Amino acid sequence: MSDPVLLVEDDNAIAAVIVGALEDEGYDVDRCATIAARDKLLAAGNYAAMLTDVVLEDGDGIASLAQVRKLHGEMPIIILSAQNTLDTAVRASENDAFEYFPKPFDLDELIRAVRQAAGASKAAGPRAEDDQGNLPLVGRSKAMQGVFRMITRVLRNDLTVLVLGESGTGKELVAEAIHELGKRKTGPFVAVNAAAIPRDLIESELFGHEKGAFTGAMGQSIGKFEQANGGTLFLDEIGDMPMEAQTRLLRALQSGRIRRIGGRQDVAVDVRIVAATNRDLAPMITNGQFREDLYYRLNVVPINLPPLRERREDIGALVGHFLSLAETEGLPQRRIDPGAIALLERQAWRGNVRELRNVVYRLALLSRNETIDADLVEEILGAQHGGDQPAGSSSVDQAMQDWIAEHRPQAGKLYHAALAAFEKPLFEYALRETQGNQLRAAQLLGINRNTLRKRLGELGIGAETFSGRG
Repeated sequence: MSDPVLLVEDDNAIAAVIVGALEDEGYDVDRCATIAARDKLLAAGNYAAMLTDVVLEDGDGIASLAQVRKLHGEMPIIILSAQNTLDTAVRASENDAFEYFPKPFDLDELIRAVRQAAGASKAAGPRAEDDQGNLPLVGRSKAMQGVFRMITRVLRNDLTVLVLGESGTGKELVAEAIHELGKRKTGPFVAVNAAAIPRDLIESELFGHEKGAFTGAMGQSIGKFEQANGGTLFLDEIGDMPMEAQTRLLRALQSGRIRRIGGRQDVAVDVRIVAATNRDLAPMITNGQFREDLYYRLNVVPINLPPLRERREDIGALVGHFLSLAETEGLPQRRIDPGAIALLERQAWRGNVRELRNVVYRLALLSRNETIDADLVEEILGAQHGGDQPAGSSSVDQAMQDWIAEHRPQAGKLYHAALAAFEKPLFEYALRETQGNQLRAAQLLGINRNTLRKRLGELGIGAETFSGRG
């Protein structure tokens, strides 16, 4: 007899797809749409795994898992959710979910997870004590859901995390989430920006100093490592740290001990390290600007934050979040119409989420109507930088220069690096204009449809995500 699986899903269309796929894999699937019906089925028998939606007619699919655990404590549970915040991913993790899938999900990945869950004896790890989900990390895009999953995987351990991403993508928010939702949440969270500290003071800032250690050291000073003892130390812009400080940092990470400048004794410190950078460290290692051994010490768990231009489907949710946040900070209550959102989705957002937040606040402040319209968006963006859409060759030239200045490709690799960087947004533009129709997108670009399909796969672009969008 095949492994029995329970699906708790109130959307008939989604349920039909999942049930069909699981039955094709040989699973015996029971499906229900409410918590009450779920509990009756669980009381009557055992299941190899359970898949459950979060928002159900008679309650919260996650909040009610405690009663499920009383009857089936070892049963793997897979959470399905249409919600788009880190909160849901964390709640799933804290309730021992075997896996978490945002909607829309990849059906093949879901089937693989069910296959793994059906063979597992239990979901991993102890539960965290409570839920602290109100951090502004928002996104239903596949890229951001991947970030959420990585965050949940490091909450119960002290592995060093390296957050990679452009300026304005929210690297410090990731560090704060790891601290506030993890096992060190009762300890201090200390952030230090290596790029903002003079080179001759950074070691003192990190490790502290003794009285008289150098000119101006009038007394003992406790450094960031000691301040963060028992908690989390966030090392932002680690790529800007001078080599001398990198050497001392490596020693501290290896030994768990630091020595204040001018001191004679080591001091034991217990800190979790989360580092971040907007720079590509690989060429810096080649050029002798960053220690390779330090890189491997920091890069235990990398988390890559995507730029906003690569997750445009999240812009609507982010705008809604920032409008609500603006209201709590005293700005007028505002809504935004779909046409205005569409304009925002077409911008390049070189400043990423930080730039979007500033624009939304400006829109909330300047809108004379309760609903922000496309005309105001055009006016604000035009006043800001003439819009991000290339209006002529000068705009394209400037965009290219900005990209080269930011990414600094290695000599001999500029052509291919720039081509790859500009090809993906070009294909995404064509798919947006054709609402995901690959034939029309290929015609718009002037290339063969098979070539388009091949490049979409190589670039990791899902044409289905543009379906129904203008």
